[in-house]
Amino acid sequence: LKPGVSWLDMHRVAEREILKGLVAMGILTTCGMELDAATDEMLENDLGAIFMPHGLGHLIGIDTHDVGGYAEGTPPRSTRPGLKKCRTARIAEEGMVLTVEPGCYFIDPLMDMALADERQKKFVISERLNKFRGFGGVRLEDNVWVTKDGCENMTICPRSVDEVLDVMKGGVWPPVKDALPELKRKWIGCKGGKVEILDIKP
Repeated sequence: LKPGVSWLDMHRVAEREILKGLVAMGILTTCGMELDAATDEMLENDLGAIFMPHGLGHLIGIDTHDVGGYAEGTPPRSTRPGLKKCRTARIAEEGMVLTVEPGCYFIDPLMDMALADERQKKFVISERLNKFRGFGGVRLEDNVWVTKDGCENMTICPRSVDEVLDVMKGGVWPPVKDALPELKRKWIGCKGGKVEILDIKP
């Protein structure tokens, strides 16, 4: 995420990665196509909206769900499944603060819709999908600040399996080593009642 990137494109990137993960889990199939080509067709057939039925995130400002997502002079709301759930269609600008919260859900009525839609059904391995009925889903949320040439992640909760397990065993947090530098987390701590920037390296 950086200035000039469309929020709707970011939403599609999240859908694409979720669909690829579902192929890897044996829930979806490529129907003999190359993975990228199959994923393109899944997206065209709105299969991403079955598993990520919410928008990717929203602006943060004075309010948790800040206004301005569809302000005058900004791109209009999409009518496509999945994309129409986005709280903004804006182009990222330096200084914006947004949540980035991809999620993957197994919701019975949506799974039933996919199994009834010939365009979507061909990609679904129904026996495997049905094992996830009642599972629910998962969503990860990061709060990011768009900078001049990228973004900084202001969410510093444990994310890797090792980080989570270490904290559950009583390990220190923030950690002494950044296990996921690709998340671009902005490490902060509190010392003597004052917030300080921490220099935590991979």
